[in-house]
Amino acid sequence: MKKIDKSWTLFLDRDGVINERKPGDYVRHWEEFNFLKGVKESLRVLNNHFGKILIISNQRGIAKGLIKPEELVRIHSKMLNEIESAGGRIDKIYVCPDMEGENRKPNPGMGLQAIKDFPDIELKKSVMVGDSLTDMEFGRNLGVEINVLLKSTRKDVYERLPPVDLVFDDLSAFTKELPVR
Repeated sequence: MKKIDKSWTLFLDRDGVINERKPGDYVRHWEEFNFLKGVKESLRVLNNHFGKILIISNQRGIAKGLIKPEELVRIHSKMLNEIESAGGRIDKIYVCPDMEGENRKPNPGMGLQAIKDFPDIELKKSVMVGDSLTDMEFGRNLGVEINVLLKSTRKDVYERLPPVDLVFDDLSAFTKELPVR
């Protein structure tokens, strides 16, 4: 992997990367949100090495009427507070609440919005970390340099498919192996 420095951007999926995924369901309330082991510590370390850290998350539970938009805002607000209290940061969260469309991963819409919001993002200095093939396809469709698949909560790993560059057990394992300047 190339050497990472503050000129790089880190795109992160949320469910299965930052918090426990609810198989067959959605995290509907803060009380159901559980950070994966080592995530807050990893985000503290990653904060020191990436210029931008962005969450890119499909949240179609909103379109299905299972999660109220204001509850998702509450979940994200509390999540950000805990991350910041642990010394980490997330610069912005991008959410697609729709069932389909250009913003829904694997389509690159949320990433293109991030580039509009942060014009200094260089895709050749960007990493996408996710736990599904959809996340990896999003990274490829956007044109990021490195796609990292985490096996943290999903057992249907597609490690040999083209969109996957690196595979780690979880965010902590990725962070420990991060080549930094």
